[in-house]
Amino acid sequence: MDFENPTGLRVDRADLSDWAALAEIDAVAAAGDPARREAIRSWCEHGVVLLARDASGPVGYGVLEYTFFEQGFVSMLMVAPHARRRGAGAQLLTAIETTCATAKLFTSTNVSNNPMRNLLQRAHWRPAGLLHGLDEGDPELFFLCPGTRLRTAAEARG
Repeated sequence: MDFENPTGLRVDRADLSDWAALAEIDAVAAAGDPARREAIRSWCEHGVVLLARDASGPVGYGVLEYTFFEQGFVSMLMVAPHARRRGAGAQLLTAIETTCATAKLFTSTNVSNNPMRNLLQRAHWRPAGLLHGLDEGDPELFFLCPGTRLRTAAEARG
């Protein structure tokens, strides 16, 4: 798997050797959060990370898991602060949609995360629910990828 666009951004599967570089571009891990650092290492070890890179190195990553009612779930989409608003998030989301092996693909984000909500809106993901209680005072919004996009990707994979 290898996705590239005219801006030179390339997306491919990360492996365990990538985890430290991803922890450096992840704002939470870079601030010293040991739980996030361990999560990144574990995700890379389990082969569920898609990594976006340009000529300078890693600029973002996305995690695709199948633990949400046995459906695809984007459990993390992170773009380095210095690389935001340049298309990395959209390209990661497209790569995840293309590689998803289930009929449905979900994600969630806090109500306060306007950049992610805007990205999902531009990608035509549909609201799928609201959950209170995870982060006090900041409900979690769930979204569903348009099914036609997943079917088209599955057909292209053969």
